[in-house]
Amino acid sequence: MPSTIPQLHTEFLERVRSEVARDTRFNALLAGGSYIHGGFDQQSDLDFVVVVEDDKYQEVMSSRHDFAKRIGDLLSAFTGEHVGEPRLLICLYGPSLIHVDLKFVTPGDLGRLVERPAVIFARDPEHTKALLDAAIIAWPSLAPEWFEQRAWIWLHYGATKLARGELFEAIGILAFFREQVLGPMLHRRAGRPQRAVRRMELMDDQASKQLTRTVAAHDVVSVRAALLAAIELYVDLRSDELPREVVRQMPEALFSYLNENISSAK
Repeated sequence: MPSTIPQLHTEFLERVRSEVARDTRFNALLAGGSYIHGGFDQQSDLDFVVVVEDDKYQEVMSSRHDFAKRIGDLLSAFTGEHVGEPRLLICLYGPSLIHVDLKFVTPGDLGRLVERPAVIFARDPEHTKALLDAAIIAWPSLAPEWFEQRAWIWLHYGATKLARGELFEAIGILAFFREQVLGPMLHRRAGRPQRAVRRMELMDDQASKQLTRTVAAHDVVSVRAALLAAIELYVDLRSDELPREVVRQMPEALFSYLNENISSAK
Protein backbone atom coordinates (compact mmCIF):
# COMPACT_ATOMS: atom_id res chain seq x y z
CA MET A 1 0.00 0.00 0.00
CA PRO A 2 1.31 3.52 -0.77
CA SER A 3 2.59 5.47 2.22
CA THR A 4 0.32 8.37 1.30
CA ILE A 5 -2.86 8.42 -0.81
CA PRO A 6 -4.64 11.61 -1.89
CA GLN A 7 -7.98 12.11 -0.17
CA LEU A 8 -9.93 11.83 -3.43
CA HIS A 9 -8.41 8.40 -4.11
CA THR A 10 -8.82 7.28 -0.49
CA GLU A 11 -12.51 8.13 -0.50
CA PHE A 12 -13.10 6.47 -3.85
CA LEU A 13 -11.24 3.32 -2.85
CA GLU A 14 -13.39 3.04 0.27
CA ARG A 15 -16.59 3.39 -1.78
CA VAL A 16 -15.49 0.61 -4.10
CA ARG A 17 -14.46 -1.60 -1.17
CA SER A 18 -17.82 -1.07 0.54
CA GLU A 19 -19.81 -1.82 -2.61
CA VAL A 20 -17.84 -5.00 -3.34
CA ALA A 21 -18.26 -6.16 0.27
CA ARG A 22 -22.01 -5.50 0.09
CA ASP A 23 -22.54 -7.42 -3.16
CA THR A 24 -22.39 -11.18 -2.52
CA ARG A 25 -21.61 -11.87 -6.19
CA PHE A 26 -18.07 -10.62 -5.49
CA ASN A 27 -15.51 -12.42 -3.36
CA ALA A 28 -12.52 -10.05 -3.50
CA LEU A 29 -11.29 -6.62 -4.51
CA LEU A 30 -7.65 -6.26 -5.56
CA ALA A 31 -5.61 -3.20 -6.55
CA GLY A 32 -2.65 -2.92 -8.90
CA GLY A 33 -0.80 -0.27 -10.90
CA SER A 34 0.68 2.68 -9.02
CA TYR A 35 -1.01 1.48 -5.85
CA ILE A 36 1.56 -1.31 -5.61
CA HIS A 37 4.45 0.00 -7.76
CA GLY A 38 4.96 3.36 -6.07
CA GLY A 39 4.78 6.88 -7.38
CA PHE A 40 1.13 7.18 -6.36
CA ASP A 41 -0.01 10.80 -6.56
CA GLN A 42 -2.95 13.08 -7.36
CA GLN A 43 -2.70 12.17 -11.06
CA SER A 44 -2.66 8.41 -10.55
CA ASP A 45 -5.36 6.08 -11.82
CA LEU A 46 -7.03 3.54 -9.59
CA ASP A 47 -6.60 0.05 -11.04
CA PHE A 48 -9.01 -2.48 -9.54
CA VAL A 49 -9.53 -6.19 -10.11
CA VAL A 50 -12.97 -7.33 -8.99
CA VAL A 51 -13.09 -11.09 -8.39
CA VAL A 52 -16.53 -12.51 -9.23
CA GLU A 53 -18.07 -15.84 -8.27
CA ASP A 54 -17.98 -18.20 -11.26
CA ASP A 55 -21.73 -18.70 -11.46
CA LYS A 56 -22.36 -14.94 -11.36
CA TYR A 57 -19.76 -13.85 -13.87
CA GLN A 58 -21.95 -13.47 -16.96
CA GLU A 59 -24.57 -11.65 -14.94
CA VAL A 60 -21.95 -9.21 -13.64
CA MET A 61 -20.42 -8.67 -17.05
CA SER A 62 -23.78 -7.79 -18.56
CA SER A 63 -24.50 -5.28 -15.78
CA ARG A 64 -21.04 -3.93 -14.97
CA HIS A 65 -21.96 -0.40 -16.05
CA ASP A 66 -24.58 -0.45 -13.29
CA PHE A 67 -21.90 -1.38 -10.77
CA ALA A 68 -19.67 1.42 -12.08
CA LYS A 69 -22.52 3.90 -11.60
CA ARG A 70 -23.06 2.78 -8.01
CA ILE A 71 -19.55 3.61 -6.88
CA GLY A 72 -19.44 7.25 -7.96
CA ASP A 73 -20.57 9.98 -10.34
CA LEU A 74 -19.73 8.17 -13.58
CA LEU A 75 -19.13 10.59 -16.45
CA SER A 76 -18.09 8.11 -19.13
CA ALA A 77 -17.03 4.47 -19.54
CA PHE A 78 -15.98 2.07 -22.27
CA THR A 79 -14.62 -1.47 -22.47
CA GLY A 80 -11.01 -2.39 -23.14
CA GLU A 81 -11.06 -4.30 -26.43
CA HIS A 82 -8.59 -1.79 -27.89
CA VAL A 83 -5.93 -3.05 -25.46
CA GLY A 84 -6.95 -6.69 -25.83
CA GLU A 85 -8.78 -6.75 -22.51
CA PRO A 86 -12.57 -7.01 -22.94
CA ARG A 87 -12.96 -7.75 -19.22
CA LEU A 88 -11.84 -4.19 -18.47
CA LEU A 89 -14.19 -1.25 -17.95
CA ILE A 90 -12.36 2.08 -18.21
CA CYS A 91 -14.14 4.83 -16.29
CA LEU A 92 -13.97 8.56 -15.72
CA TYR A 93 -15.61 9.98 -12.60
CA GLY A 94 -16.21 13.56 -11.53
CA PRO A 95 -16.65 16.38 -10.78
CA SER A 96 -13.21 16.00 -9.19
CA LEU A 97 -11.85 13.99 -12.10
CA ILE A 98 -10.44 10.53 -11.46
CA HIS A 99 -9.67 7.68 -13.86
CA VAL A 100 -10.65 4.23 -12.59
CA ASP A 101 -10.08 0.85 -14.25
CA LEU A 102 -12.38 -2.01 -13.23
CA LYS A 103 -11.35 -5.46 -14.43
CA PHE A 104 -13.81 -8.26 -13.67
CA VAL A 105 -12.32 -11.75 -13.34
CA THR A 106 -13.13 -15.14 -11.85
CA PRO A 107 -10.98 -16.85 -9.19
CA GLY A 108 -9.51 -19.09 -11.88
CA ASP A 109 -8.19 -16.03 -13.73
CA LEU A 110 -5.84 -15.33 -10.83
CA GLY A 111 -3.59 -18.21 -11.87
CA ARG A 112 -1.55 -16.03 -14.24
CA LEU A 113 -0.89 -12.36 -13.48
CA VAL A 114 1.43 -9.58 -14.65
CA GLU A 115 1.86 -8.29 -11.08
CA ARG A 116 0.89 -9.30 -7.57
CA PRO A 117 -2.01 -7.07 -6.56
CA ALA A 118 -2.80 -5.77 -3.10
CA VAL A 119 -5.84 -7.27 -1.41
CA ILE A 120 -8.30 -4.50 -0.51
CA PHE A 121 -11.13 -6.84 0.48
CA ALA A 122 -11.66 -10.60 0.53
CA ARG A 123 -14.56 -12.67 1.84
CA ASP A 124 -12.12 -15.50 2.46
CA PRO A 125 -8.71 -13.86 2.97
CA GLU A 126 -6.81 -17.12 3.32
CA HIS A 127 -8.26 -18.53 0.10
CA THR A 128 -7.50 -15.32 -1.81
CA LYS A 129 -3.95 -15.29 -0.45
CA ALA A 130 -3.49 -18.92 -1.47
CA LEU A 131 -4.62 -18.14 -5.02
CA LEU A 132 -2.19 -15.24 -5.29
CA ASP A 133 0.65 -17.28 -3.75
CA ALA A 134 0.12 -19.96 -6.37
CA ALA A 135 -0.15 -17.54 -9.30
CA ILE A 136 2.44 -17.35 -12.07
CA ILE A 137 3.42 -13.67 -12.08
CA ALA A 138 5.33 -12.41 -15.09
CA TRP A 139 5.25 -9.24 -17.16
CA PRO A 140 4.58 -10.06 -20.84
CA SER A 141 7.98 -9.29 -22.35
CA LEU A 142 8.26 -9.18 -26.13
CA ALA A 143 10.91 -11.23 -27.93
CA PRO A 144 13.69 -9.68 -30.06
CA GLU A 145 12.02 -11.19 -33.12
CA TRP A 146 8.81 -9.29 -32.39
CA PHE A 147 10.66 -5.97 -32.50
CA GLU A 148 12.74 -6.82 -35.58
CA GLN A 149 9.79 -8.03 -37.64
CA ARG A 150 7.96 -4.76 -37.11
CA ALA A 151 10.57 -2.04 -36.63
CA TRP A 152 11.67 -1.56 -40.23
CA ILE A 153 8.15 -1.63 -41.64
CA TRP A 154 7.02 1.04 -39.17
CA LEU A 155 10.13 3.16 -39.73
CA HIS A 156 9.76 2.98 -43.50
CA TYR A 157 6.08 3.89 -43.18
CA GLY A 158 7.07 7.00 -41.23
CA ALA A 159 9.61 7.88 -43.91
CA THR A 160 6.99 7.61 -46.66
CA LYS A 161 4.72 10.02 -44.80
CA LEU A 162 7.60 12.45 -44.43
CA ALA A 163 8.38 12.16 -48.15
CA ARG A 164 4.77 13.10 -48.93
CA GLY A 165 4.92 16.06 -46.58
CA GLU A 166 2.40 14.46 -44.20
CA LEU A 167 4.24 15.69 -41.14
CA PHE A 168 1.48 15.09 -38.62
CA GLU A 169 1.30 11.45 -39.77
CA ALA A 170 5.09 11.05 -39.55
CA ILE A 171 5.18 12.62 -36.08
CA GLY A 172 2.41 10.27 -34.96
CA ILE A 173 4.31 7.25 -36.24
CA LEU A 174 7.41 8.33 -34.32
CA ALA A 175 5.32 8.53 -31.13
CA PHE A 176 3.89 5.08 -31.88
CA PHE A 177 7.39 3.72 -32.47
CA ARG A 178 8.57 5.05 -29.11
CA GLU A 179 5.61 3.42 -27.38
CA GLN A 180 5.81 0.06 -29.12
CA VAL A 181 9.54 -0.42 -29.71
CA LEU A 182 12.03 2.05 -28.27
CA GLY A 183 10.45 2.47 -24.83
CA PRO A 184 10.09 -1.28 -24.17
CA MET A 185 13.63 -1.92 -25.40
CA LEU A 186 15.07 0.82 -23.19
CA HIS A 187 13.27 -0.68 -20.19
CA ARG A 188 14.63 -4.09 -21.24
CA ARG A 189 18.17 -2.68 -21.27
CA ALA A 190 17.72 -1.46 -17.71
CA GLY A 191 16.24 -4.79 -16.55
CA ARG A 192 12.77 -3.36 -16.03
CA PRO A 193 9.40 -4.65 -17.32
CA GLN A 194 8.72 -3.51 -20.88
CA ARG A 195 6.21 -0.80 -20.00
CA ALA A 196 6.33 1.40 -23.13
CA VAL A 197 7.55 4.85 -22.06
CA ARG A 198 5.87 4.89 -18.64
CA ARG A 199 7.73 7.04 -16.12
CA MET A 200 10.85 7.11 -18.29
CA GLU A 201 11.52 10.75 -17.39
CA LEU A 202 11.46 9.93 -13.70
CA MET A 203 13.51 6.74 -13.63
CA ASP A 204 16.09 6.94 -16.42
CA ASP A 205 17.70 10.23 -17.40
CA GLN A 206 19.95 8.70 -20.07
CA ALA A 207 17.08 6.87 -21.75
CA SER A 208 14.98 10.05 -21.65
CA LYS A 209 17.71 11.96 -23.46
CA GLN A 210 17.90 9.25 -26.11
CA LEU A 211 14.13 9.31 -26.64
CA THR A 212 14.09 13.10 -26.78
CA ARG A 213 16.13 12.95 -29.98
CA THR A 214 13.25 11.05 -31.62
CA VAL A 215 10.68 13.76 -30.80
CA ALA A 216 10.04 16.00 -33.81
CA ALA A 217 8.65 19.46 -34.37
CA HIS A 218 6.29 20.11 -37.29
CA ASP A 219 9.15 20.68 -39.68
CA VAL A 220 10.69 18.50 -42.40
CA VAL A 221 14.24 18.85 -41.10
CA SER A 222 13.16 18.05 -37.55
CA VAL A 223 11.12 14.99 -38.55
CA ARG A 224 13.95 13.66 -40.71
CA ALA A 225 16.42 14.07 -37.84
CA ALA A 226 14.02 12.32 -35.45
CA LEU A 227 13.60 9.39 -37.86
CA LEU A 228 17.36 9.03 -38.20
CA ALA A 229 17.69 9.13 -34.40
CA ALA A 230 15.00 6.45 -34.06
CA ILE A 231 16.83 4.21 -36.53
CA GLU A 232 20.13 4.72 -34.74
CA LEU A 233 18.63 4.04 -31.32
CA TYR A 234 16.81 0.91 -32.49
CA VAL A 235 20.00 -0.58 -33.98
CA ASP A 236 21.85 0.19 -30.74
CA LEU A 237 19.14 -1.39 -28.57
CA ARG A 238 18.86 -4.40 -30.87
CA SER A 239 22.47 -5.27 -30.09
CA ASP A 240 21.53 -6.03 -26.46
CA GLU A 241 19.65 -9.14 -27.54
CA LEU A 242 19.91 -9.90 -31.23
CA PRO A 243 17.00 -11.59 -33.00
CA ARG A 244 17.66 -14.96 -34.60
CA GLU A 245 17.37 -13.32 -38.00
CA VAL A 246 17.71 -9.65 -38.86
CA VAL A 247 15.85 -8.01 -41.74
CA ARG A 248 18.09 -7.97 -44.81
CA GLN A 249 19.44 -4.68 -46.19
CA MET A 250 18.42 -2.71 -43.13
CA PRO A 251 19.20 -0.04 -42.04
CA GLU A 252 21.14 0.73 -45.26
CA ALA A 253 18.09 0.55 -47.54
CA LEU A 254 16.15 2.93 -45.31
CA PHE A 255 19.03 5.39 -45.18
CA SER A 256 19.11 5.32 -48.98
CA TYR A 257 15.37 5.95 -49.14
CA LEU A 258 15.68 8.95 -46.83
CA ASN A 259 18.62 10.37 -48.80
CA GLU A 260 16.84 9.93 -52.13
CA ASN A 261 13.41 11.16 -51.08
CA ILE A 262 13.89 13.63 -48.25
CA SER A 263 16.67 16.18 -48.45
CA SER A 264 17.82 17.50 -45.09
CA ALA A 265 17.30 21.00 -46.48
CA LYS A 266 13.89 20.28 -48.04
